[in-house]
Amino acid sequence: MQERVIVGIDVGTTKVCALVGELDRDGKLNIVGVGTCPSQGLRRGVVVNIEETVTSITAALDRAERLSGKRISAAYVGIAGSHIDSQNSKGFVAISPNHRDIVQDDISRAIEIAQAIAIPANREVIHVIPRGYVVDGQEGIKNPIGMSGFRLEVETHIITGAVSSIHNLIKCIHRAHVDIEDLVLEPLASSEAVLAEGETELGVALVDIGGGTTDIAIFADGAIWQTVVLGVGGNHITNDIAIGLRLPPAVAEELKVMYGHCDPSSIDEDDMIDLSQFMPDCNDLVPRKLLAEIIQARVEELFGMVHEEIKKSGYDGLLTAGIVITGGCAELPGILDIAAHTLDVPARIGSPLGMHGLADSISRPAFSTAVGLLLWGLRHTSLMIDEDANYGEGQADIKSPFGFLGRLMRAFLS
Repeated sequence: MQERVIVGIDVGTTKVCALVGELDRDGKLNIVGVGTCPSQGLRRGVVVNIEETVTSITAALDRAERLSGKRISAAYVGIAGSHIDSQNSKGFVAISPNHRDIVQDDISRAIEIAQAIAIPANREVIHVIPRGYVVDGQEGIKNPIGMSGFRLEVETHIITGAVSSIHNLIKCIHRAHVDIEDLVLEPLASSEAVLAEGETELGVALVDIGGGTTDIAIFADGAIWQTVVLGVGGNHITNDIAIGLRLPPAVAEELKVMYGHCDPSSIDEDDMIDLSQFMPDCNDLVPRKLLAEIIQARVEELFGMVHEEIKKSGYDGLLTAGIVITGGCAELPGILDIAAHTLDVPARIGSPLGMHGLADSISRPAFSTAVGLLLWGLRHTSLMIDEDANYGEGQADIKSPFGFLGRLMRAFLS
């Protein structure tokens, strides 16, 4: 019987996380392996040093393998970076005159036509995601299979990335001796872990703040409408602290994690941080309020940028369910108030829930992408059902070339 194991690898700017999930007989996904390693070799979500990135990935995989007792040979891999771009496109086909019932082949043909857009030679398609269908002018159709009609139109969201950035990431994964089941845009993965179905129906923006990038994904009517990647993240907060307090970046990061806050007004004037706990030869004291002021300034700027991107998309009026903040920076106290005030919508922190096994170790927002990669893999494979069943019949799958590409291109990219 096929081993019911799914692996997700989140190759982030600040950390690499490998998760191993195993399905039990009841269809529950149990986390059986977790491996993390500080990330080296990436900047703003993009590989800038192959060898350092491979070393970080290998270390995370080794830890996950030891804990799970599983040999990792294939995985779902997250991708981000400011090179990511997206656009919406439509395609339509005439239904065969022999029968007026729409079949899967009609949907596939419509999606192929929607995908036939002009893409520069230095860019590559990562996802083609159906947003909705129109049958003979009737809009708002989510699954047209079996419906009667003469003309089928599909609305798609197409996500592309820079060829060099994509292939460098693939090369790193393959050099760690892992095949790629699929490359998944990180905010799409995170949305699997933290968004409720009701939120995506009502209209919601996911804001995933990582170390090097901030990823925005806007959902409405149960489908993705817009994706944006900003080249600003938690590392910029750390750099501000390092510059403002004249500290080494590593110490600035520890200060942010241990004492960081986004609301200076909540900090007492006499609350001091003793730097000797980080630097034994230093006896200086730093006002925690000053630290909070530095963090607040950058976080307000970040959410101002998020606000501008949402307004620029034209979908700001769709966010009935507000925004959901996730990623490592979502753990900063006080960030929720800044987000809600800046964007003037309801806001909440998104953490991965509903996991089993080693769930306690990955229940924080920092692990949303890694958990989401497992859930993405679960939703796009036949592991949940009997091998003889027809998985996906009557469904329009999200198309990605990388399940195929990852296995085909290994010889060229190793």
